[in-house]
Amino acid sequence: MKNRRWLTLGAVIVFYAVPVNAHAMHIGEGILPFNWAALWFVVAAPFVAFGLNKLKKDETVGKMKPLLGMIAAAVFIISCMPIPVPTAGTCSHPAGTAMAAILIGPVYSILATAVALLLQALFLSHGGVTTWGANIFSMGIVGSFAGYAVFKGLTKLNAPLVVAAFFAGVVGDWATYTTTSFELASSLHGPGEFARLFGTIMLAFVPTQLPLGILEGSMTAGAVKFLHSRRPELFEAKALTPVAGEAQA
Repeated sequence: MKNRRWLTLGAVIVFYAVPVNAHAMHIGEGILPFNWAALWFVVAAPFVAFGLNKLKKDETVGKMKPLLGMIAAAVFIISCMPIPVPTAGTCSHPAGTAMAAILIGPVYSILATAVALLLQALFLSHGGVTTWGANIFSMGIVGSFAGYAVFKGLTKLNAPLVVAAFFAGVVGDWATYTTTSFELASSLHGPGEFARLFGTIMLAFVPTQLPLGILEGSMTAGAVKFLHSRRPELFEAKALTPVAGEAQA
């Protein structure tokens, strides 16, 4: 046990001591004008407030705390995997919010994402505190609800659980970056240039985000299949029953 603690401490020291190239992730500090940054805070705040209120009133939250913590940690780690996008001066990365929404619901997924984004902004310089609202909206709100809607829709059509999870991951990822592009273009465009700037930002993300979306879909499908085989009650609680033979697939 002592050796394991020393190894963990050593890994943390190496992580912070070894110099690495820094890449901006999410929407960074100072990119959005103040009025736009404030607007996205106003848009995201009701969703976060609703989630906190639901968390406070949820009688089963005691049993869910380990899962909520695990999902928040997973979103934090998954969204810390940078893929540089030279043409955009930023990085692409998986989001993990579709997976989170499937496992704990989109409302709690927003809370997990908000915590992950705040920690990344404060300690890793990924994203920013002033752009926290914009990043919550694109990754936490849009990513979670888009992925969850696809998952629920496909399961209602009796699609296999793995297939539904795959497309949820893909759509959640691409929806996040479409929204990020919209946020950037809407706040930075000149008179009459919104459409052109929006298209330019979207095209800049395409080379990395198209394959990353497919990767995230595969990752989401794998995680859902693994957890369904180990903890089927997580899905039964949400009335998500796979088609016949899925558990053996």
